[in-house]
Amino acid sequence: MKIYLSNLIKITCGFALLFLFFATASCSFFEDKPEEKENEVALPVYEVDSGTVVLNTAFLGAVEGKFNVEIRPQVEGELQKAFVDEGDHVEKGDKLFQIDPQPYQEELNQAIANQNVEVANLNNAQTEVDRLRPLVENEVMAPVRLEKEKSNYKVAEANLEQAKAEVANARIKLGYATIKAPVSGYIGRIRKRIGNLVAPGDNEPITVLTDVDEIYVYFSVNESEFSQLRETDPSVKDTVSKSRQRDIGQKVSLILPDGTEYDQHGFIDANSGQVNKNTGSVTLRASFPNEDNILRSGNTVTVVRHDEKAGRILIPRKATFELQAKTFVQKLSSDNRVHRQLIEIETEAPNNQYIVKSGLNRGDRILVEGLDKVSDSTKIKPLTYRPDTLVAPGSTIDKILIDSSQTE
Repeated sequence: MKIYLSNLIKITCGFALLFLFFATASCSFFEDKPEEKENEVALPVYEVDSGTVVLNTAFLGAVEGKFNVEIRPQVEGELQKAFVDEGDHVEKGDKLFQIDPQPYQEELNQAIANQNVEVANLNNAQTEVDRLRPLVENEVMAPVRLEKEKSNYKVAEANLEQAKAEVANARIKLGYATIKAPVSGYIGRIRKRIGNLVAPGDNEPITVLTDVDEIYVYFSVNESEFSQLRETDPSVKDTVSKSRQRDIGQKVSLILPDGTEYDQHGFIDANSGQVNKNTGSVTLRASFPNEDNILRSGNTVTVVRHDEKAGRILIPRKATFELQAKTFVQKLSSDNRVHRQLIEIETEAPNNQYIVKSGLNRGDRILVEGLDKVSDSTKIKPLTYRPDTLVAPGSTIDKILIDSSQTE
């Protein structure tokens, strides 16, 4: 009996151990396996924002004074004196040159003498009329004689008026012998020398007088640029009056021949309104103050137009890539997965940026770097984007020239 119980106990223990083994194995089999963690790519991410951008466009321009007056003689004669030298500044009314006045003085003397004769003739005619009037009234003489003397008086009166006109004309000619400055400005190259014979029909002027207190800069734009300019700058429209152009027009800057920026702003205040058939360009004019006389006629400068565009979507240029002639960015979803997003570029902007016309909204997130390291649905660990040092648009000469396209 004891042997039987002992065997029974052994068998029971064996079954118990076997059950415990299967139970343990079963729990291990149904236990959840640990989920493998998906690898995330750490890349810089840019959050799209909107703002105002200044687009700078540069054009080559030529400077002219507000008044560019050719000094030409109005009478013929020998050039006797020059009261100025090249480069001198003169005020309106100052003497410039003297033409030999003697011939014109003689003409004036002759005209005055003829006038005196006509004054005497008129007095004689008046005396004769006064003498005959009482005789006719007393019927001592026929009225026809008095009428004839009255006619002679009118002829003498007309002759006197003609003589006075000749005197006035002679005085004008004599005055023309002294050439005076019609405006204030600077004397240009003097092409005639003392002793030269000058005349109104000469091919070249004696000199050119330039008023540069305010200067004009003439530059040309192509038809496409002119159309864009008319859309963005209201002062260029034909319906805008001159008095309002400075109030509503866009400011323009100047780059001087030495590469420095002129310290005064100007405004586009005129356009030719015609397209040159040979060049396909339109000529525009910008006005600049020049109180310090830094600019002179003939200077070649660069006109920089500043076009402010407000509320534009800006993104770094390196955040884009092209595929089949289309432009894309890698846009992040809410769970930080990337997918390809088609965008439309409006134009380039300063600081290596693009202005986006469509495809992105403010608050969207896009990859800036590592675009070749990801594919659709790649999970991203966003890093803070630290852009290269940026320069405020239009703040330096170098940036203006880099971001500009020059047009002759």
